[in-house]
Amino acid sequence: MTGSPDWNPEAYARFADLRLRPALDLLQRVGVLPPSGDIVDLGCGSGSVGHALGHRFPGRQILGVDASPAMLAQAERTGAYGKLVAGDIAAWKPARAPALVFSNAALQWLGDHEALMPRLAGLVAPGGVLAVQMPRQYGAPSHRFLREFAAEMFPDRFDFAGWKAPVATPVEYLRLLSPLGEVDVWETDYVQRLVPAEAGHPVRRFMESTAVRPFAEKLSDAECAAFLARYEAALASAYPVEVDGSVLFPFRRVFFVLRR
Repeated sequence: MTGSPDWNPEAYARFADLRLRPALDLLQRVGVLPPSGDIVDLGCGSGSVGHALGHRFPGRQILGVDASPAMLAQAERTGAYGKLVAGDIAAWKPARAPALVFSNAALQWLGDHEALMPRLAGLVAPGGVLAVQMPRQYGAPSHRFLREFAAEMFPDRFDFAGWKAPVATPVEYLRLLSPLGEVDVWETDYVQRLVPAEAGHPVRRFMESTAVRPFAEKLSDAECAAFLARYEAALASAYPVEVDGSVLFPFRRVFFVLRR
């Protein structure tokens, strides 16, 4: 799997409903926007949030930004976007200040949030909103096992000494963002019921299109098979199968809405 070039929209979409719910919860807290200005879906992926943004803010141009050609092609097929832009979301700058920069489960892939979040907030029009949701699952077995097993099995490629979670705590975001405007920060634990998978543990299937990718990309097919076999065995203990064959998978996410 070394050098996997792009995201897989089909794999990501297997759990579309579970991934969409946090975006809708975030959208409900956005509030009133300035009378003009675009809506930016930053890290839009396959475009799952596009129609919801358009429905909430009719008459606005919905602009999607993402680095994945495969995801952008899928987003274009939704018909929800007035414009789609291929580019690095870490360096993206709008042609004009948007009314809303909305980012669902994307900014966790970027580092240095102490600089990133104020920069994004500064792009928004006065009175506009920066709304962000990110997973904060890094201490849970689903994520911790990946780091532990990769470092043990492939120390030549994985070193987590001094590792720090890429997503901060709600308190840290509140402290960071409060000087920039009116901010609301919260955290939610979603207890997700994952249906039985055709092959593999349901949690591994949920994770394979996202958190597993950076690990799999550095492994050969044989190495990846051994790594995932160990991962699955550990998941079976941490997330046991229920009587009906499903698995209960608690998943933590952090949210904030900043109004300039």
